[in-house]
Amino acid sequence: MSTLLALDTATEACSVALLHDGKVTSHYEVIPRLHAQKLLPMIKQLLEEAGITLSAVDAIAFGRGPGAFTGVRIAIGVAQGLAFALERPVLPVSNLAVLAQRALREHGAQQVAAAIDARMDEVYWGCYRQIAGEMRLVGVEAVQPPEAAVLPEDASGDWFGAGTGWGYGERMGVPLVAQDATMLPHAEDLLTLARLHSSVARRFRPIKPRLCTCATRWRKPRLSAG
Repeated sequence: MSTLLALDTATEACSVALLHDGKVTSHYEVIPRLHAQKLLPMIKQLLEEAGITLSAVDAIAFGRGPGAFTGVRIAIGVAQGLAFALERPVLPVSNLAVLAQRALREHGAQQVAAAIDARMDEVYWGCYRQIAGEMRLVGVEAVQPPEAAVLPEDASGDWFGAGTGWGYGERMGVPLVAQDATMLPHAEDLLTLARLHSSVARRFRPIKPRLCTCATRWRKPRLSAG
């Protein structure tokens, strides 16, 4: 795919990224509660800077969560609307994976424990390992109390902690070489992951409205008594 658009609004950050003719450009802002107002103008500005129109986009990637319900809904809604209008495929990407990919890009981290604050005294959790330039999930993603966070059974070497969930770091008995508890997903890293999986892009199908739909079933482990 020569032109790929990526967007993310799942956390406090709102970001878009564009791959066109082999060049990547992006816009990133931390703007809590302003995603709905800012996202489309950011996309428009990015396209104008690249000198192309929306019709030139071959596929649309978006952060599918986990994250804030409203933010994830905004990303899905915009991606769905653009995909329908343009008749283009979409690529949903995990925001935990995007966090891990950003840690690789900015810190060179080869193994990342990604955690996003899920509120209600819980974190979204996933462990990733770098393979051929891609941060790949080791085990499963989950939503759980901070105390339930553990590294994979085969874990060894240095692990980097990325994401706002590490604000609970004192309650997470996970050994780290370093961490960044302020790190948020960035569409530039979402774009990187989408490029690696562009062959599995799929088209949205019209669906009937429902009270609640969940793109991912989060596995919530039970803590044993005592």
